[in-house]
Amino acid sequence: MKNLLFIGDVVGKAGCGFLAAKLSRLKQLYNIDITIVNGENSAQGNGISRQSADMIFNAGADVITTGNHAFRRREYPAVFEDRYILRPANYPEGGAPGRGWCSIDMGAYSIAVVNLMGTVFMDQLDNPFTKIDGILDEIDTPNIFLDFHAEATSEKKAMGHYLTGRVTGVFGTHTHVQTSDEIILGGHTAYITDAGMTGPEVSCLGVEKELVINRFRFHTPVMFKEAEGDCFLCGVCVEFDEKYGKSHKIERIIIR
Repeated sequence: MKNLLFIGDVVGKAGCGFLAAKLSRLKQLYNIDITIVNGENSAQGNGISRQSADMIFNAGADVITTGNHAFRRREYPAVFEDRYILRPANYPEGGAPGRGWCSIDMGAYSIAVVNLMGTVFMDQLDNPFTKIDGILDEIDTPNIFLDFHAEATSEKKAMGHYLTGRVTGVFGTHTHVQTSDEIILGGHTAYITDAGMTGPEVSCLGVEKELVINRFRFHTPVMFKEAEGDCFLCGVCVEFDEKYGKSHKIERIIIR
């Protein structure tokens, strides 16, 4: 049996710092073999930069996934030259830099990590359900984990059921609020609708709460600012059989 740790959206400098402070001990505690971190909000103001990616890797991540903020920073083409920094695979072919999935050689076995984005209430990318079918045809390991970055819980649930028995884990991201519906679908696929976020806890999804309140109250333009205060880390740990790509246990994690 092997253990995989998936960490939900890391927000800003504070989130990166808290990840660095907690991840090593967390990996020891759960005897983690591989760590995936969503870093699409890790740069100041959102997006991902080379600096924020390096902070996440130096903290102990093996793969960084992203989402709809993947290309928010000017330096985004260079960032995605790193084979272990993924962007959603369903961006149209030929235009987006980087790659949507990667394979990691773990010695006696390998692991594939896939990144997809939903299309309900999101950018209208290629159909993620069609895209994943093509990707699965290319992957030659049974150990497959998907970060499905999507807004609608119904779309995330549908993807989980669609991939039951075909992948090892499906982890929802984007909404920054950890859900309590972790489950092993079909006795095979670990699933959670949203893994949550890593960053300032007393906030609106990592943003200073007063700014977000005023945006809802007055509907006038507001420049969001990363919240200050104590952070928390959210994610899931999955125990899986690396010979068959079958998950046996999924556990939610919240570290304050």
